[in-house]
Amino acid sequence: MIDHKQTRSIPTEPIHPDILALIQRALKEDVGTGDNTSNSIIPKEALVQGRIFAKEEGVIAGLGVASVVYAFVDKDIKFQAAAIEGGLVKAGESLARVSGSARSLLTAERTALNFLGRMSGIATLTRRFVDAVAGTKAVILDTRKTAPGLRQLDKLAVRLGGGRNHRTGLYDMLLIKDNHIDFAGGLAEAVRLARAAHKDMELEVEARTLDDVRIALELMVKRIMLDNMSVDEMARAVELSGGRAQLEASGNVTLQNVRRIAETRVDFISVGALTHSAQVLDISFELIRD
Repeated sequence: MIDHKQTRSIPTEPIHPDILALIQRALKEDVGTGDNTSNSIIPKEALVQGRIFAKEEGVIAGLGVASVVYAFVDKDIKFQAAAIEGGLVKAGESLARVSGSARSLLTAERTALNFLGRMSGIATLTRRFVDAVAGTKAVILDTRKTAPGLRQLDKLAVRLGGGRNHRTGLYDMLLIKDNHIDFAGGLAEAVRLARAAHKDMELEVEARTLDDVRIALELMVKRIMLDNMSVDEMARAVELSGGRAQLEASGNVTLQNVRRIAETRVDFISVGALTHSAQVLDISFELIRD
Protein backbone atom coordinates (compact mmCIF):
# COMPACT_ATOMS: atom_id res chain seq x y z
CA MET A 1 0.00 0.00 0.00
CA ILE A 2 1.03 3.58 -0.62
CA ASP A 3 1.35 5.83 2.40
CA HIS A 4 -1.12 8.67 1.88
CA LYS A 5 0.87 10.86 4.27
CA GLN A 6 3.86 10.55 1.94
CA THR A 7 1.85 11.59 -1.13
CA ARG A 8 3.41 14.58 -2.81
CA SER A 9 2.99 16.48 -6.04
CA ILE A 10 5.99 16.85 -8.32
CA PRO A 11 6.56 20.05 -10.33
CA THR A 12 5.92 19.61 -14.03
CA GLU A 13 8.83 19.88 -16.46
CA PRO A 14 9.17 20.35 -20.23
CA ILE A 15 8.62 17.18 -22.21
CA HIS A 16 11.92 15.80 -23.53
CA PRO A 17 12.34 15.80 -27.34
CA ASP A 18 12.81 12.01 -27.26
CA ILE A 19 9.36 11.66 -25.70
CA LEU A 20 7.80 13.95 -28.30
CA ALA A 21 9.30 11.78 -31.04
CA LEU A 22 8.07 8.69 -29.22
CA ILE A 23 4.51 10.05 -29.15
CA GLN A 24 4.62 10.60 -32.90
CA ARG A 25 5.90 7.06 -33.49
CA ALA A 26 3.22 5.62 -31.22
CA LEU A 27 0.46 7.45 -33.08
CA LYS A 28 1.83 6.34 -36.42
CA GLU A 29 1.94 2.77 -35.14
CA ASP A 30 -1.68 2.85 -33.92
CA VAL A 31 -3.47 5.17 -36.34
CA GLY A 32 -1.57 4.41 -39.53
CA THR A 33 -3.63 5.66 -42.48
CA GLY A 34 -6.61 6.52 -40.27
CA ASP A 35 -9.17 5.34 -37.71
CA ASN A 36 -11.44 3.56 -40.17
CA THR A 37 -13.94 2.40 -37.55
CA SER A 38 -14.57 5.82 -35.99
CA ASN A 39 -14.48 7.58 -39.34
CA SER A 40 -17.11 5.27 -40.80
CA ILE A 41 -19.53 5.44 -37.85
CA ILE A 42 -19.17 8.88 -36.28
CA PRO A 43 -20.18 12.03 -38.19
CA LYS A 44 -17.25 14.35 -38.86
CA GLU A 45 -18.99 17.28 -37.14
CA ALA A 46 -19.88 15.36 -33.93
CA LEU A 47 -18.53 17.01 -30.76
CA VAL A 48 -18.36 15.25 -27.39
CA GLN A 49 -16.81 15.38 -23.95
CA GLY A 50 -15.09 12.55 -22.13
CA ARG A 51 -13.14 11.76 -19.02
CA ILE A 52 -10.05 9.73 -18.29
CA PHE A 53 -10.25 7.98 -14.92
CA ALA A 54 -8.34 5.54 -12.75
CA LYS A 55 -9.83 2.10 -12.17
CA GLU A 56 -7.49 1.43 -9.26
CA GLU A 57 -5.49 3.40 -6.71
CA GLY A 58 -2.11 4.63 -7.77
CA VAL A 59 0.29 7.50 -8.42
CA ILE A 60 -0.50 9.34 -11.63
CA ALA A 61 2.22 10.11 -14.15
CA GLY A 62 1.98 11.09 -17.80
CA LEU A 63 -0.82 13.65 -17.91
CA GLY A 64 1.48 16.04 -19.75
CA VAL A 65 2.38 13.30 -22.22
CA ALA A 66 -1.29 12.41 -22.74
CA SER A 67 -2.18 16.03 -23.43
CA VAL A 68 0.44 16.12 -26.19
CA VAL A 69 -1.03 12.93 -27.71
CA TYR A 70 -4.40 14.64 -28.06
CA ALA A 71 -2.80 17.82 -29.42
CA PHE A 72 -0.92 15.85 -32.08
CA VAL A 73 -4.15 14.15 -33.17
CA ASP A 74 -6.23 17.34 -33.15
CA LYS A 75 -5.00 20.75 -32.04
CA ASP A 76 -8.58 21.80 -31.25
CA ILE A 77 -9.09 19.17 -28.53
CA LYS A 78 -9.32 20.71 -25.07
CA PHE A 79 -7.49 18.74 -22.37
CA GLN A 80 -8.04 19.70 -18.74
CA ALA A 81 -6.15 17.78 -16.06
CA ALA A 82 -8.21 16.84 -13.00
CA ALA A 83 -5.32 15.32 -11.06
CA ILE A 84 -1.74 16.35 -10.28
CA GLU A 85 1.33 14.70 -11.77
CA GLY A 86 2.90 12.60 -9.04
CA GLY A 87 -0.27 12.71 -6.95
CA LEU A 88 -2.13 9.76 -5.51
CA VAL A 89 -5.62 8.99 -6.84
CA LYS A 90 -8.25 6.47 -5.81
CA ALA A 91 -10.22 4.06 -7.97
CA GLY A 92 -12.89 5.89 -9.94
CA GLU A 93 -11.23 9.30 -9.62
CA SER A 94 -11.07 11.49 -12.73
CA LEU A 95 -7.63 12.26 -14.11
CA ALA A 96 -8.57 14.55 -16.98
CA ARG A 97 -11.48 15.84 -19.04
CA VAL A 98 -11.27 16.14 -22.81
CA SER A 99 -13.62 17.71 -25.30
CA GLY A 100 -13.74 18.19 -29.04
CA SER A 101 -14.23 16.07 -32.13
CA ALA A 102 -15.65 12.66 -31.25
CA ARG A 103 -13.56 11.07 -33.98
CA SER A 104 -10.37 12.65 -32.68
CA LEU A 105 -11.02 11.70 -29.06
CA LEU A 106 -11.50 8.05 -29.97
CA THR A 107 -8.51 8.04 -32.31
CA ALA A 108 -6.19 9.36 -29.59
CA GLU A 109 -7.68 7.25 -26.78
CA ARG A 110 -5.54 4.12 -26.83
CA THR A 111 -2.20 5.85 -27.33
CA ALA A 112 -2.92 8.32 -24.52
CA LEU A 113 -4.02 5.54 -22.16
CA ASN A 114 -1.01 3.37 -23.01
CA PHE A 115 1.35 6.15 -21.98
CA LEU A 116 -0.64 7.00 -18.85
CA GLY A 117 -0.96 3.39 -17.75
CA ARG A 118 2.73 2.55 -18.17
CA MET A 119 4.02 5.74 -16.60
CA SER A 120 1.57 5.59 -13.70
CA GLY A 121 2.49 1.96 -13.05
CA ILE A 122 6.17 2.88 -12.81
CA ALA A 123 5.41 5.91 -10.63
CA THR A 124 3.21 3.84 -8.33
CA LEU A 125 5.86 1.16 -7.79
CA THR A 126 8.52 3.83 -7.30
CA ARG A 127 6.43 5.53 -4.64
CA ARG A 128 6.08 2.25 -2.75
CA PHE A 129 9.85 1.91 -2.59
CA VAL A 130 10.28 5.56 -1.62
CA ASP A 131 7.69 5.18 1.15
CA ALA A 132 9.37 1.98 2.36
CA VAL A 133 12.64 3.82 3.09
CA ALA A 134 11.08 7.01 4.47
CA GLY A 135 13.00 8.37 7.45
CA THR A 136 16.34 6.93 6.30
CA LYS A 137 19.01 8.69 4.25
CA ALA A 138 18.63 6.29 1.31
CA VAL A 139 17.59 7.62 -2.09
CA ILE A 140 15.77 5.27 -4.48
CA LEU A 141 17.35 5.19 -7.95
CA ASP A 142 16.33 3.62 -11.23
CA THR A 143 18.64 1.74 -13.61
CA ARG A 144 19.13 1.33 -17.37
CA LYS A 145 16.73 -1.63 -17.33
CA THR A 146 14.13 0.29 -19.31
CA ALA A 147 12.09 -0.76 -22.33
CA PRO A 148 14.18 -0.12 -25.47
CA GLY A 149 13.32 3.30 -26.87
CA LEU A 150 11.34 4.33 -23.80
CA ARG A 151 14.16 5.40 -21.48
CA GLN A 152 13.27 9.09 -21.20
CA LEU A 153 9.62 8.17 -20.64
CA ASP A 154 10.40 5.55 -17.99
CA LYS A 155 12.86 7.80 -16.17
CA LEU A 156 10.35 10.67 -16.13
CA ALA A 157 7.84 8.30 -14.52
CA VAL A 158 10.40 7.40 -11.83
CA ARG A 159 10.91 11.07 -11.02
CA LEU A 160 7.16 11.63 -10.83
CA GLY A 161 6.96 8.71 -8.41
CA GLY A 162 9.47 10.39 -6.10
CA GLY A 163 12.59 8.46 -7.11
CA ARG A 164 15.74 9.76 -8.73
CA ASN A 165 17.46 8.85 -11.95
CA HIS A 166 20.81 7.09 -12.15
CA ARG A 167 22.82 7.70 -15.32
CA THR A 168 20.78 8.08 -18.51
CA GLY A 169 23.08 5.94 -20.63
CA LEU A 170 26.62 4.79 -21.19
CA TYR A 171 27.73 8.27 -22.21
CA ASP A 172 27.00 10.48 -19.20
CA MET A 173 28.82 8.72 -16.36
CA LEU A 174 31.68 6.26 -15.86
CA LEU A 175 30.48 3.07 -14.17
CA ILE A 176 33.20 0.43 -13.91
CA LYS A 177 31.53 -2.97 -13.54
CA ASP A 178 32.74 -6.53 -13.10
CA ASN A 179 33.46 -7.21 -16.78
CA HIS A 180 35.48 -4.01 -17.08
CA ILE A 181 37.49 -4.93 -13.99
CA ASP A 182 38.13 -8.46 -15.20
CA PHE A 183 39.19 -7.25 -18.66
CA ALA A 184 41.55 -4.63 -17.20
CA GLY A 185 43.12 -7.20 -14.87
CA GLY A 186 41.99 -5.50 -11.68
CA LEU A 187 40.04 -2.63 -10.16
CA ALA A 188 43.02 -0.28 -9.83
CA GLU A 189 43.96 -0.57 -13.49
CA ALA A 190 40.35 -0.14 -14.63
CA VAL A 191 40.06 3.06 -12.58
CA ARG A 192 43.39 4.35 -13.94
CA LEU A 193 42.33 3.81 -17.55
CA ALA A 194 38.89 5.36 -17.06
CA ARG A 195 40.28 8.44 -15.31
CA ALA A 196 42.93 8.92 -17.97
CA ALA A 197 40.31 8.92 -20.71
CA HIS A 198 37.68 11.06 -18.94
CA LYS A 199 39.26 13.19 -16.22
CA ASP A 200 36.20 15.35 -15.49
CA MET A 201 33.44 12.74 -15.65
CA GLU A 202 31.76 11.33 -12.53
CA LEU A 203 33.09 7.84 -11.78
CA GLU A 204 31.53 4.96 -9.90
CA VAL A 205 32.96 1.48 -9.39
CA GLU A 206 31.23 -1.80 -8.69
CA ALA A 207 32.48 -3.63 -5.61
CA ARG A 208 31.75 -7.32 -5.33
CA THR A 209 33.59 -7.79 -2.03
CA LEU A 210 34.66 -5.74 0.96
CA ASP A 211 38.23 -5.96 -0.37
CA ASP A 212 36.99 -4.19 -3.51
CA VAL A 213 35.53 -1.49 -1.28
CA ARG A 214 38.88 -1.04 0.47
CA ILE A 215 40.71 -0.76 -2.85
CA ALA A 216 38.20 1.76 -4.21
CA LEU A 217 38.56 3.88 -1.08
CA GLU A 218 42.35 3.78 -1.38
CA LEU A 219 41.95 4.99 -4.98
CA MET A 220 39.79 7.85 -3.64
CA VAL A 221 36.76 6.76 -5.65
CA LYS A 222 33.84 8.89 -4.48
CA ARG A 223 31.00 6.55 -5.40
CA ILE A 224 30.93 2.79 -4.91
CA MET A 225 28.23 0.32 -5.93
CA LEU A 226 27.83 -2.59 -3.53
CA ASP A 227 26.88 -5.37 -5.91
CA ASN A 228 24.70 -8.18 -4.53
CA MET A 229 26.16 -7.87 -1.04
CA SER A 230 24.35 -9.13 2.03
CA VAL A 231 22.85 -6.62 4.45
CA ASP A 232 25.66 -7.39 6.91
CA GLU A 233 28.31 -6.77 4.24
CA MET A 234 26.66 -3.47 3.31
CA ALA A 235 26.71 -2.35 6.94
CA ARG A 236 30.43 -3.22 7.14
CA ALA A 237 31.06 -1.32 3.91
CA VAL A 238 29.40 1.77 5.41
CA GLU A 239 31.74 1.47 8.41
CA LEU A 240 34.76 1.04 6.14
CA SER A 241 33.85 4.09 4.11
CA GLY A 242 33.28 6.38 7.07
CA GLY A 243 31.71 8.91 4.75
CA ARG A 244 34.66 9.01 2.33
CA ALA A 245 32.49 7.77 -0.54
CA GLN A 246 28.82 7.55 -1.40
CA LEU A 247 27.62 3.96 -1.34
CA GLU A 248 24.96 2.47 -3.60
CA ALA A 249 23.24 -0.84 -2.85
CA SER A 250 22.38 -2.82 -5.96
CA GLY A 251 21.04 -6.25 -6.77
CA ASN A 252 18.02 -8.28 -5.64
CA VAL A 253 16.29 -5.31 -4.01
CA THR A 254 12.62 -5.92 -3.18
CA LEU A 255 9.89 -4.18 -1.23
CA GLN A 256 10.41 -6.84 1.43
CA ASN A 257 14.11 -6.12 2.03
CA VAL A 258 14.59 -2.49 0.96
CA ARG A 259 13.98 -1.11 4.45
CA ARG A 260 16.69 -3.32 5.97
CA ILE A 261 19.07 -2.23 3.21
CA ALA A 262 18.28 1.43 3.84
CA GLU A 263 18.91 1.01 7.56
CA THR A 264 22.56 0.12 6.84
CA ARG A 265 22.90 3.85 5.99
CA VAL A 266 23.84 3.44 2.35
CA ASP A 267 23.30 6.60 0.33
CA PHE A 268 21.51 5.10 -2.67
CA ILE A 269 19.52 1.99 -3.50
CA SER A 270 19.15 1.20 -7.21
CA VAL A 271 16.11 -0.84 -8.18
CA GLY A 272 15.80 -2.30 -11.67
CA ALA A 273 12.26 -3.45 -10.93
CA LEU A 274 10.98 0.12 -11.04
CA THR A 275 11.07 0.04 -14.82
CA HIS A 276 11.33 -3.62 -15.80
CA SER A 277 8.65 -5.10 -13.53
CA ALA A 278 6.09 -2.36 -12.84
CA GLN A 279 2.49 -3.36 -13.48
CA VAL A 280 0.54 -1.03 -15.77
CA LEU A 281 -2.00 1.02 -13.82
CA ASP A 282 -5.56 0.37 -15.00
CA ILE A 283 -6.78 3.62 -16.57
CA SER A 284 -9.85 4.03 -18.78
CA PHE A 285 -11.76 6.56 -20.90
CA GLU A 286 -15.48 7.12 -21.20
CA LEU A 287 -17.65 9.54 -23.13
CA ILE A 288 -19.76 11.89 -21.05
CA ARG A 289 -23.31 11.95 -22.32
CA ASP A 290 -25.64 14.85 -21.59
